[in-house]
Amino acid sequence: MIFASTPISGAFVIRLEKREDDRGFFARVWCKREFAENGIDVDMVQANISYNRSAGTLRGMHFSRQPSREGKLVSCGRGKIFDVIVDLRPESPTFLRHFGVQLDETSREAVYIPPGVAHGFQTLEADSDVFYMMSDFYKPDLADGVRYDDPAFGIEWPLPVSVIAERDRLYPDFDRETHTARHALHQVA
Repeated sequence: MIFASTPISGAFVIRLEKREDDRGFFARVWCKREFAENGIDVDMVQANISYNRSAGTLRGMHFSRQPSREGKLVSCGRGKIFDVIVDLRPESPTFLRHFGVQLDETSREAVYIPPGVAHGFQTLEADSDVFYMMSDFYKPDLADGVRYDDPAFGIEWPLPVSVIAERDRLYPDFDRETHTARHALHQVA
């Protein structure tokens, strides 16, 4: 695996080192030791798949509040997506910055998203599958999000949104002071 840093502190695009022959290819997509050698010391405890019927489907922007330590390793096994992360960690040097990358079934690249960083994606093709490995168990009471089109982040999505959950569409405008205070409260706890 090749770890390419992103403009978001602690987030990486992971490129496969494929071993190809006339059967196809073989590549490692997860190795605890290789991740630790790149400063990512996590245990993956859960895996999920998101199937998306229509191009233009938008899911996100989701994150888990502390004390969750939910990091994600996200890849696209079928189809094509535009994957976006937003740094919501007030102590981070890249606080409030975002980064987007295309993930698809051809490159099979993945993105590692550290805890406290929001994640979302938009499908660029119909019938796209997105695979997640998670470093913490899902805790509904800590699940949160920010709006995909919030002016605080200025994310430019490649397609008009064709399908979106009401929850994702209705998150309130991001308030930096409220978010920072809520984050600090959980840091002490």
